[in-house]
Amino acid sequence: MAINFFLKDGLHVDPSTLQLLQNSANLPMVGKPLYGVVSDAVYISGQHRIPYIAIGAFLQAVSWLAIAILSPSGISIVTLSLCLLLSNLGASIAEVANDAIVAEIGKQPTSPPKKSQSYSSGELQSFVWIASSAGGVLGNLLGGIAINSYGPQAMFLFFSLAVAVQLFIIITVRESALNLPKSSSTVGIRKQLSELSVALQKPEIAYSITWLAASNAIIPSLTGTMFFYQTQYLNINSSVLGISKVFGQAAMLLWSVIYNRFLKSVPSKKLIAAIQGVMAAFMLSDVLFVKGVYRSMGVPDLLYVIVFSGLLEVLFFFKMLPFNILIAQLCPSGCEGSLMALVASATALSFIVSGYLGVALSSFVGVTGSDFSGFPCALLIQAVCTLLPIYWSSCIPNDKKPESRSKNE
Repeated sequence: MAINFFLKDGLHVDPSTLQLLQNSANLPMVGKPLYGVVSDAVYISGQHRIPYIAIGAFLQAVSWLAIAILSPSGISIVTLSLCLLLSNLGASIAEVANDAIVAEIGKQPTSPPKKSQSYSSGELQSFVWIASSAGGVLGNLLGGIAINSYGPQAMFLFFSLAVAVQLFIIITVRESALNLPKSSSTVGIRKQLSELSVALQKPEIAYSITWLAASNAIIPSLTGTMFFYQTQYLNINSSVLGISKVFGQAAMLLWSVIYNRFLKSVPSKKLIAAIQGVMAAFMLSDVLFVKGVYRSMGVPDLLYVIVFSGLLEVLFFFKMLPFNILIAQLCPSGCEGSLMALVASATALSFIVSGYLGVALSSFVGVTGSDFSGFPCALLIQAVCTLLPIYWSSCIPNDKKPESRSKNE
C-alpha cells in the first residue's frame, strides 16, 4: 500500500504504469521452484531451511533500507524497480523455505507419538494461515494509519528495521529444534529435479497446478485502476484503505478457522469452484459500485470500499488454503520444498499474466488516471473471465484423505 501511494503521489505515475510495476516486481516469485530445489538439496552448515529464511530476510532488509534512504526526487522508477525485485527475491526464498517446513512438519507424527497418528488433514497449514492473517490484521491497521500520518518513506524505514529484527531472531534458531525429517545432505540438485519431475508426472498433481495457474491468469487484474479510482476519483485516504485491508485479513482469519472446523471434509473441487463463483459475484458488484448504484441507494462509498473491496482483495487467496493442503497431501516425501515452490511459482506467474492483461484491458476501454468512463465495462469483462475456470474444475481431484485415515484408525 505504501508503494502504491509512493508511486502515485511521489513519482506521479499513471494507473497502467503503476500496475506494470506492481506485477513486474513479482518476477522473482516465478523462480521459486529453483529456490525450492536448492533448499531441498543444498545444506548450509548442516541446515537446509533456516539459512534460506535468513538470506531472504537480509535481502529484504537491504532493499527496503535503500528505498527509505533515497528521496522521491532522487530515486528513479528503474532504481525503485531494482530494489523491489531484490526485496521480492528475498521474500521468495524465505517463503519457499517456510512452506517446505510447514509441509514437512505437517507429515510428522505428533508428540507423544500414537499408533498411525499424524497431523489431521490441513491442521498445520490452517494454523499457519490463522497466524499469518492475524499478523496481516495488525500490520494493515498500523500501516494505513502510519502512511496517513508519516508518509510512505517512513513505512519503508520501519519495514526494513522490522525485517532486520526478524533476521537476528532467525539466526538464533537451530533447525534441529524444528524436528524436521532426517534427510541426506548429499542428495544433489539433479536428483531433486528428477524427483520433482516424477511428482509432476502424477496427473492429479499436474492437472491441479495447471488449473490453479489458468484460473488466475485468465482474469484481467484491475487492482491498479481500482486503486486510482478510489484514491484519485473518490478521494479515499490511506487510513480507509488500511481498514479495508484489515477487514480482508480478518476475513481470511475467519476463513481459516471455518475451514479448519467445518470444511475440511468438503471435496476440494466443489469448494474451490464455489469460491471462484463468489469472486465473480463480487466483481459484478464492483460494476454497480463504479456506476454509483450503491451510492444512490444510500450506501456510502467508504463502507463499500472497507467491506466489499477488502473481501474481494483476499478472495483470490481463499482457494489457496484447500489447494495447498491438497497438494501437500499428494506431494511425495523428499520434494516438499520444490513442489510447494512450483505451486507458488505458478501462482505468481499467473498473477503477473493477469496484471498484464489488466493493463491491456484498461487501455482497450480507455481508462486513464482522470477518465474512468470505461471502467464498468472492464469490470464486467473481468467478472465473465472469472466464471470460465469453473467449467474446468474437474481437473482438481476430490480430497478423500480424511476418509481413508479415519478407516485406518
